[in-house]
Parts: sequence; structure tokens; C-alpha cells
Amino acid sequence: MDKLQSQATMFANRLKKRALFLKKWAARQNLTAYRVYDRDIPEIPLCIDLYGLIGNDGSVADQYACMALFERPYEKDPLEEDAWLARMREQAALTLGLPSDHIIVRTRRRQKGSEQYVRTRTSDAISGVVRENTLEFGVNLSEYLDTGLFLDHRPLRQQLTKISEHKRVLNLFGYTGSLSCAAAKGGADFVQTVDLSNTYLEWAGHNLELNGFTDPKRYPRTRFDVVEFLQIESRKRAHHNAPGFDIILLDPPTFSNSKKTDDVLDTNRQWPSLVSGCLALLADGGSLYFSTNSRKLSFDRERLPEKAAGRTYDVQDITERSIPEDFKAHRIHRCWKFTVQN
Repeated sequence: MDKLQSQATMFANRLKKRALFLKKWAARQNLTAYRVYDRDIPEIPLCIDLYGLIGNDGSVADQYACMALFERPYEKDPLEEDAWLARMREQAALTLGLPSDHIIVRTRRRQKGSEQYVRTRTSDAISGVVRENTLEFGVNLSEYLDTGLFLDHRPLRQQLTKISEHKRVLNLFGYTGSLSCAAAKGGADFVQTVDLSNTYLEWAGHNLELNGFTDPKRYPRTRFDVVEFLQIESRKRAHHNAPGFDIILLDPPTFSNSKKTDDVLDTNRQWPSLVSGCLALLADGGSLYFSTNSRKLSFDRERLPEKAAGRTYDVQDITERSIPEDFKAHRIHRCWKFTVQN
């Protein structure tokens, strides 16, 4: 048996086992989008996410798999890599019982600036709606590096539906607004989504509407640079007694040099100022959830102020309980909860 055949067999066996287990798990969770393979075998550095697009009756009308190849830490002949990837795609289709054109392949390389948000023009865009518990989200499976829904933040969305009743919520770097939808579903009185991209704010609006949240005064979407937004809102709160937020969500990109602003965001370097800015906007007893996908970010409590606007605060590393079942093989993100004392 040659090496390629051996890898294809190992891949198929592992994918079949995980898919069978997670299919039952996802049914219990009422999920139609979840990860089924996450670089389980080191020499097969693929991630595969299943997306069940629902029809008007709420049932799954069609299913696709997004298969991402992570850039290898060594050089490999491009033709050999293409042949290898084609074989793995074929094996994934056979194992999952999907047509080959329902396996959407991407290569994930180190992104520069806002490259992950660049749209790839295509005449056959694949998009639809997926279900997550009691929420629905629009996804685009073929035109961007990411689909519009970060599956690994599912536990945080579930938590928000439990804790947001009558709360004022601020979602920074809001992307397509899935966290905003969760807070609104939880009964928040006010949910503000801030992002610099019109495309994603429009997408966030679509997601809010999908879930029945249409009041622009109660669920505003604000196009603004987050760093500048924090500075302006901090001045409002300090000098005009503006109300604070009960919950703030901070999930910045690791690095961004968007054409929409002259500023460069480097979260590895700027996270203390971002966190400090958010803490200043919290109401007494309020909580900040800070998440990052950066493996290089060095979290050091000593780099933060001793107090937030004169108030003490508590910090908890909640990473373990913020990682869902289908992402436990790799810590895709880290997450901390800050709580300002009354």
C-alpha cells in the first residue's frame, strides 16, 4: 500500500468514527453546523466543518462540507500537494456521503491584515441558513475564507442567551452579529454591534432579522473603528454620566490593517488597552468577555490597571468551558471573563 492510499484509509476511518459520534451529539444540541474532523491525524492537517442548510420548513435541505488545509511547516511540491488534496477531498465525499462538488476546499495560510475578509468573486456562490439551538444564522460557504459563523464560539452564544435578560450589551468587532443575536435572544434590553465593515454589519442585520430582532433603536449597528469608539465612549461615560454596559464582548482579529482606517490593529500588542477601554465602559457588576485566536498573545494581569474607573475587578480564565465538544482536539481560542465589582 503506497503512502497516499495509506493516508486516505486512515483519514476515512477517523472521519467516519467522528462523523457518526458528532451526528448524534449535534442532533441532541439541535445543531446543523459543526466540525467533524480537526487535524486529528498529524500528517493529515485538515479541518472539516459540516453545514446543513435548512429549508423553509426548518429541516435540512442540503448539506456541504468546508474542508480547510492548514499550511504545512515545510515545503511540498505544489503538484504533489494538489494531487494529495484531491484524493482527500474524494475520500471525504465518499465517507460523508456527499457529492464531490459539495466539498468546498480552502487552504489556510498566515493571513496579512484583512485578507481573511476579502471576498472571492464567484458566479456560483453557495449560501444559506444554519440552525444553532433556537437561533438561525446566514452563512456563505464559498466566497470568503470564513463562512460568517465562528462555530467555536457556540458555548459563549449559549451562555449569552442565559445571562442577557434586561441587560445592555456591547459587541465589539461584531463581525456578522452572531453574539448579538444570542444576547437579543436572551432578552437583552439593548444590543449594540460595532464593526468597521459595512458588509459584515449588513450581514449582522440580516442575522438579527432572521431571529426576529428588527428594532434599529434597540439593536443598533455602528460602523466605527473600535479603538476610536472606546475612546469616545469612555469620555462620554466619564464626563456625561452615560450609562455603562452590563456585558461587553471583545473578540478582535489578531492583526488588521484595514483600508478603512489609517490605524493598524495588533492585538498581541494592544490587548491591554483594548481590555482597559472596555472595563471603563462596564456598569457596576458588569462583565467583559475577551477572546482571542492568537497563540502568541501573552496574557499578563500585571499589564492591566489595578482598577477600572476606580473599581476593582475579577479575572477568570474560562477557556476550558468556552470550547465546544467538536473543537476539543485543539484550543482554537482562549477566553477570559472580567467582572467589575459593585
